[in-house]
Amino acid sequence: MDASALILAHIDDESEELSYIAKDIWDHPQVALQETYAAKLLARKLEDDGFSITWGAGGMPTAFIAEWGEGAPIIGFLGEYDALPGLSQALASDKTPIEAGGPGHGCGHNLYGAACMASVMALKAAMTRGGIKGAIRFYGCPAEETLVGKTFMARDGVFDDLDAAISWHPGASNITWSGSSLAMNSFKVNFRGVAAHAGASPWLGRSALDGVMLMDAGVNYMREHVPPDSRVHSVVTSGGQAPNVVPAFAQVWYFVRAPQREQVEEIYRWMQDIAKGAALMSGTTHEIEFITGCYDILPNTVISDLLYKKMAAVDDMVFSEQERQFARELQATFPEGSLQDGFNRMAKSTSAELDPAAIDDPLWERVFPHSSTPPRMGGSTEVADVSWITPTGQITTTCWPLGTPGHSWQTVASSGSSIGAKGMIFAAKAMALAGFDLLAKPNLLAAAQANFERARGDKTYVTPLPPEATPK
Repeated sequence: MDASALILAHIDDESEELSYIAKDIWDHPQVALQETYAAKLLARKLEDDGFSITWGAGGMPTAFIAEWGEGAPIIGFLGEYDALPGLSQALASDKTPIEAGGPGHGCGHNLYGAACMASVMALKAAMTRGGIKGAIRFYGCPAEETLVGKTFMARDGVFDDLDAAISWHPGASNITWSGSSLAMNSFKVNFRGVAAHAGASPWLGRSALDGVMLMDAGVNYMREHVPPDSRVHSVVTSGGQAPNVVPAFAQVWYFVRAPQREQVEEIYRWMQDIAKGAALMSGTTHEIEFITGCYDILPNTVISDLLYKKMAAVDDMVFSEQERQFARELQATFPEGSLQDGFNRMAKSTSAELDPAAIDDPLWERVFPHSSTPPRMGGSTEVADVSWITPTGQITTTCWPLGTPGHSWQTVASSGSSIGAKGMIFAAKAMALAGFDLLAKPNLLAAAQANFERARGDKTYVTPLPPEATPK
């Protein structure tokens, strides 16, 4: 049995237990930095398989690194397992929370970590059989939903000695992520004023809420003068407790996104000045609480092409009619236009010609070639930080129906179903095969590293986090 056949057989043999583990994590959803159940479950399985475990990467108790092998090259696999608040959902095609207001896996991270774990375990078996030198690591990365985990791990330097990294994300199609994303800063601005009776003696007070509102007005005037693809969005997390009390404290939370890290930094500096001006105008004081920041993805065409070839080589995804019926029932609950939007996004992401009739297929089994000019993802991910440190590739596989809204109860229902499990197993196989080639073929790895150096140019990774920042 050759290495590829061994890897595929190993994952097939483990598929029932892997599906159980993914469902077990789904049954015990925990939000960012609280993922004790999933982290311990995955770490225990890897430790039993002979991996050494190191806890606390990036200063986070639910982060860990599992490593096997020695020497070079070192290939890393990025696993995630955090859930989202307020998305509790049963395995049903109607909105049925298991726990009102409870968390749920609305981004499929119960599948994410389990697939990467399966990949490194299969790789270990193939490396042992073939006498392949090198090391493999599984990175247990918490708090992706708050864009904290990998950013703080990167600041600690845990990715610095990697020769390449591989990742994936559940989705509605089988394709390589060959495009970029938006860089981002997340921060809160706390305004502090003086409380007073709003009716009897408002002149004795200074409204912290005025500071927030003045800052938001300044930010809105700024919007005209930032790059068109930039995004600034916010929520007021605290604005006072009663109208007849001048608020002594108010807080606004901002996300700033832009196509390039330098643009984010420029907008952020401008917003710091706006905060100062708002405090001066309102007679308050302010402080900025920096939460996290991340880079834009640096694509690697060599690893992207490799991952596509491996997905095409596996090509064993088959959904049952029962699964298709469940998918159609979920699609019936989507907001109007969701299917067309999902189809249009896919058409821009692939170099293949899409048959318009494919929109009627709820579950896409086909492997699609990625476009050489893909659209930039409108969101942000701290996988991007890793991609500026080492050559990085990422895929998506079909784990939910076409058009599924992100971070929705429908995503939760799919992620806990056999649909999600099949996508997870498919991803594990493709990633493991790609990892083996990067370990066993020095010329391929050298090409990926050369592509990385060309794309990065004279820039180097500098953490976006200030020295005082802590994971939260």
